[in-house]
Amino acid sequence: MKRLLVTGGAGFIGSNYIIYTLKKHLDVSVVNLDALTYCGNLENLKEVSKDSRYSFVRGDITDSRLVEELFKEHDFDWVVNLAAETHVDRSILDPNVFVTTNVLGTANLLNAARRCWEKDGVFKEGVRFLQVSTDEVYGSLGAEGFFTETTPLDPHSPYSAAKASADLIVKSYADTFGMPVNITRCSNNYGPFQFPEKLIPLMINNCLSRKDLPVYGDGLQIRDWLYVEDHCKAIDMVLRKAAPGEVYNIGGHNERTNITIVKTIISLIGERADSSVDERLIKYVEDRKGHDRRYGIDPEKIKNDLGWYPETGFDEGIRLTVDWYLENRSWMEKIVSGEYRNYYERQYGEG
Repeated sequence: MKRLLVTGGAGFIGSNYIIYTLKKHLDVSVVNLDALTYCGNLENLKEVSKDSRYSFVRGDITDSRLVEELFKEHDFDWVVNLAAETHVDRSILDPNVFVTTNVLGTANLLNAARRCWEKDGVFKEGVRFLQVSTDEVYGSLGAEGFFTETTPLDPHSPYSAAKASADLIVKSYADTFGMPVNITRCSNNYGPFQFPEKLIPLMINNCLSRKDLPVYGDGLQIRDWLYVEDHCKAIDMVLRKAAPGEVYNIGGHNERTNITIVKTIISLIGERADSSVDERLIKYVEDRKGHDRRYGIDPEKIKNDLGWYPETGFDEGIRLTVDWYLENRSWMEKIVSGEYRNYYERQYGEG
């Protein structure tokens, strides 16, 4: 039985990844360490909460004592670090929080893993530290070309700068100490359980509430979209099959402008839920500071090395996503009202 620590497992990607892992593999137990900040939601994990292979610990990766205790107690084989402050707008308002969690928290995890795994300069066989990063560390692309694993890091927001810093710290532990690490850099994820400050769930919720749909600048910023389950498959393959030290870009080859995304959601909501929803709800607002114009990921390396490819095209994935939110309106209502924050107290009997 492999012992896996997933940090940030109550978040969007983390909860999808834990569910995917426990369904796919019987040879793994999962400890989910999450601080339950504003976007951590344990209700995402209700379907695995009774699984004997799953346990939850409320705590922060910046708490070095707690992290050390968890490694001593569980003797983890693998770490998948998904814990991070992730929203660019919030990083502009308060950069320090992003540096503390994304950089210092990652260093805490690396230190604890090294102390647990290394003896006389040699690491245990089969252990692995996987840092889940973002394509935003590369900066902005022009109209053509793609980010590859050798593209220089050129982050433009406090969020992406903190993630790039964490990536470099992870790399340094491989270069300096020989720690077996991998780094994955993904494009924009979408799918179930995404907190509604991000573009797609925000637009779905606002359509259903008949609120304005805020679009930054001219809306022609381009992002590559990756269905979250495809991302989970990639993380799983890297963790189990990749050679230590390898970096992999994970992209969907689904580039769309932001305004195209918004109009697609309007159309789907109009077809599936409310025919009165139309493009009159779109409201163009002042562009975000340091807003990168285009991201595009080249996933050829992970395809060639590990056989991974994005199985879910955007047209299918966005329909699946809209339908999930329509079928789970109570989930969104709890998020918007703040009621989801009470789940931990109800489930675990403490605040």
